[in-house]
Amino acid sequence: MSRKLPPLKKVAYFNRELSWLAFNRRVLDLAQNPRVPLLERLRFLAIVSSNLDEFFEIRVAGLVQQVDSGVVEVGIDGLGPKEQLRRIHHVAGGLVDEQYRTWHEQLRPALAADNIIFKHEDDWSKEELNWLDAYYHEHVYPVLTPMAIDPSHPFPQLTNKALYVLLSLDNPRTEGDDKMMAIVPVPRVLPRLVRIGTGPRNIQTYVFQSSIIRHFAGGLFPGYKVNGAWPFRITRNSDLYIDEEEAENLITKIEQQLHNLRKGAAVRLEIREDVEDTILAKFLTGINLSEDNVVRLNGPLNLLRFFEIIGDIGQDHPDLLYPAYQPYRPAALTAENLFGEIAAHDVLLHHPYQSFDPVVDFIRQAGRDPQVVAIKQTLYRTSGDSPIIEALIDATRQGKQVTALVELKARFDEMNNIQWARQLEEEGVHVVYGLAGLKTHCKCCLVVRREKGSLKRYAHLGTGNYNPKTAKIYTDFSLFTAHPKLTEEVANVFNALTGFALSPKFKHLLVAPFNLHEEIQKKILREAANAAAGKPAKIIAKINSLIDQETMDNLYRASQAGVKVHVIVRGICGLVPGLKGLSENIRVTSIVGQFLEHSRILYFENSGGEQPELYLGSADWMPRNFYRRIEVVFPVYDPALRKRIIEDVLPAYLRDNMFATELHSNGAYIPIPRTAQEKQFSAQEYFLAQAIEAASCEKDALEKEREKPKLRTQP
Repeated sequence: MSRKLPPLKKVAYFNRELSWLAFNRRVLDLAQNPRVPLLERLRFLAIVSSNLDEFFEIRVAGLVQQVDSGVVEVGIDGLGPKEQLRRIHHVAGGLVDEQYRTWHEQLRPALAADNIIFKHEDDWSKEELNWLDAYYHEHVYPVLTPMAIDPSHPFPQLTNKALYVLLSLDNPRTEGDDKMMAIVPVPRVLPRLVRIGTGPRNIQTYVFQSSIIRHFAGGLFPGYKVNGAWPFRITRNSDLYIDEEEAENLITKIEQQLHNLRKGAAVRLEIREDVEDTILAKFLTGINLSEDNVVRLNGPLNLLRFFEIIGDIGQDHPDLLYPAYQPYRPAALTAENLFGEIAAHDVLLHHPYQSFDPVVDFIRQAGRDPQVVAIKQTLYRTSGDSPIIEALIDATRQGKQVTALVELKARFDEMNNIQWARQLEEEGVHVVYGLAGLKTHCKCCLVVRREKGSLKRYAHLGTGNYNPKTAKIYTDFSLFTAHPKLTEEVANVFNALTGFALSPKFKHLLVAPFNLHEEIQKKILREAANAAAGKPAKIIAKINSLIDQETMDNLYRASQAGVKVHVIVRGICGLVPGLKGLSENIRVTSIVGQFLEHSRILYFENSGGEQPELYLGSADWMPRNFYRRIEVVFPVYDPALRKRIIEDVLPAYLRDNMFATELHSNGAYIPIPRTAQEKQFSAQEYFLAQAIEAASCEKDALEKEREKPKLRTQP
């Protein structure tokens, strides 16, 4: 007998921005983790810088705009924009300090022990200085353009995230202490890290380009005395503001907006910590930025630049990288047999452990198959030399009806997407830009094939982008299906995107913004009602982000009713677990490891139903995913695939005690504790070992088959 759910009297939420910074702290933890190979630790250190760049360009920039506009409205966490900015600067400042301590105290000495040396100016030997002098005058000096700043030289427009050197100068011919200011832009054609071409061959020695220019900068201003030189970079507001409802030509509007990105307001200045206060004050006036937004760095500028040399170093030190791995491709999934396999049963691939090649082959084969009449494809982010784009172009040349839904507003990939769109249109592909006001974020491909006098649909549904490169480093799922009810609804998704559909109906797929949010709430509350009635109830949600208030409130209701809720979240989480009377039954863990956790898996116990409900999809639990994007979350019906996810994949994620951390009610993510008898377990390492073993077993089986003696037939 059911009872009413208890009212939700008190709630609590973590701040979205601070939760994101906590995620970046977990990335930094990997840079400090001695179990991680050394060059991979350096890579994670660089990723921290990359993440912070985007955070300031988008999230901090938005808060600054709110403050400038006089917005005082507080969020669900009770913090207004000013207080959020204050806390962000405090937390982000501590994060950067820890990042540079990691570099100075851990990574730089460890790299030096392997004969990989990063030298400061004070450490250059005479031989190295002579080499750098020659390098500078041959390769650097000719492309530098010093820029004086005085009444006859107005303050220049400084590009977002570009590298510059700020100089303080004295004119010996004039009296007074008023120091002059100049800027040297560092052209993007120059490498940011330079390997010194002298010394023992077994030692790799690097210096930062900014250090070279800083050292030789005096030669750019003959007759002047250089008091100091400090590398810097500015981060600007880089969000795109477009009202699609008013834009007659969305693609042209975005192209125009891209040209204005460099004109965005400055939100952060990174500069060497020893910069002179008087020069800094003058400079901040020029870029209209306050001292609160200055990050003084104790070390090289922009650690993201380590990406440039990790591959080069790794060629000589492969032991300092993760072991090379070839994703496993099941032998049954040959390019020629894909449609036969999918017609026989649903196929599920777990990337990057299993190869992404069958996804590419699915589209390629569809283009070449004479029985295929139409291909429909969504494109959000893909690689610059995308085989997917090539396959679609080839298909239209083969006479297929090809439709591509290109999402122009995939942040920071807008120009790439515009180029693909132009290329596809020129080749005759029907390119559609989705619905006004909504990002097309779903990952769907539909192939229509003529078989035995009728048309049969095949679909690929994924949790990740159609990008073979990121498929090697993101964990995602690909489902191939010919299930009539699923493929029919995939067709309805495409029809809604290309035609008019105010309220399309879906019974199997959960599609934002039409029914996804409503159905998720129903399922959570159904679990709560089942628990209140004494029935088994459980929710497992593996997602990237959770910040939707109604969803969090309903999870709190479920917890109060006795539902065991386990959220595996990679990034942002506003849900506060472990609060008495509110969230004792909620557990939140996060896994940050070798691969970027990107797959979304939803499990609902569904006691009283025919079986537990299991979904995969592209959507996180955020307002933008529920209301401002086209998202597709799809059920897994095949019994073997359901068993694999429910009995193997999800338990592995829940068992992780090596790279998993648990969110506590104070906002801290703490490593999962282990007993003395408990072994370390990593879900990612487990899946990797599984795939390697499957590939090995398959190889052995094929070799044994070849070695079998052929039977001789009697004449």
